[in-house]
Amino acid sequence: MMTDLNLTILFAGVVAGAAPIVLATLGETITEKAGLINLSLDGSILLSAMTAFAVSYETGSLMLGFASGAAAGAVVALVVGLFSVYLNQSQVAVGFVLTLMTRDLAYFLGNPYARIQGPQAGPLPIPLLKEIPFLGPVFFSHSLPVYLSLGLIGFCWWYLYRTPQGLRLRAVGEHPRAAYARGIDPRKIQMLYALAGGLLVGLAGAAFSLAVKPGWGRPQGAEGTGWIALALVIFGGWRPIRAAVGAYLFSFLQVMGIHFQGWFPSIPAQVFQVAPFPLMIFTLLLMHMAQKEAVVIWAGDHPLRNAVLRLFSGTAPTALGKPYQPE
Repeated sequence: MMTDLNLTILFAGVVAGAAPIVLATLGETITEKAGLINLSLDGSILLSAMTAFAVSYETGSLMLGFASGAAAGAVVALVVGLFSVYLNQSQVAVGFVLTLMTRDLAYFLGNPYARIQGPQAGPLPIPLLKEIPFLGPVFFSHSLPVYLSLGLIGFCWWYLYRTPQGLRLRAVGEHPRAAYARGIDPRKIQMLYALAGGLLVGLAGAAFSLAVKPGWGRPQGAEGTGWIALALVIFGGWRPIRAAVGAYLFSFLQVMGIHFQGWFPSIPAQVFQVAPFPLMIFTLLLMHMAQKEAVVIWAGDHPLRNAVLRLFSGTAPTALGKPYQPE
């Protein structure tokens, strides 16, 4: 049985551990809302983590480290955008090649910085708010990257659904030709939000090596995060708040895996370490099934069944993965 203190520590760990996943997921959500798929996330996160740690170590500046990590993510996204948007290459192929290349590049260039101690972003408790029982330690006693991830959830939702710029972004992702007819340049919009998403993915990598899992090495601990972020975008139905909830759920499963190892010592630790990944795949399978016409008919007018279907439903932007070619 967990005590109140243990529950507080558990949920504080979930919020802190989810920060990089939230940043990467929000970044990819923005990019895909504009109709562009960036499959380079996994390698981009590793390259950004290595870059952020190396720059921070050499300069002694955490701010420069975070800035360089964000820049690395933006550069990778820029390459994806140039090849996909302007050269009309396969978005899937370009992203997949880049994730392999950036991963190996990160390990190669980061070898001199492996297993050495460097700067680390420590906790910055917010005065007064940190004193609130339970909520204070869970939400208001973290480092800057964690606060940034929390704030960006609401900001991304507001930007996408409450601003003219968000409306143009969604218009390009749904009907680029119609957007062009209204005076919007779909290519420019896609490149802009590819860079914006890449910046957030780069910050996710920097958050790993400078805050959540400080340091650099092989393995670094961020491997697989990019693929999870891509899955969470689908899990969230291309909506930032739902995608962020999925990130916290995944982090919760990871943290609980540590506790399960202590509660069930006879079960190999590797089982709990990999368990969140098949659970996420199973959830995506349920979402796919929820779109089937037979399932919709089965739900009918039943309130509970429809509520479950809404929970697992999500529609991708119509033009997602389809490069816009001006006539």
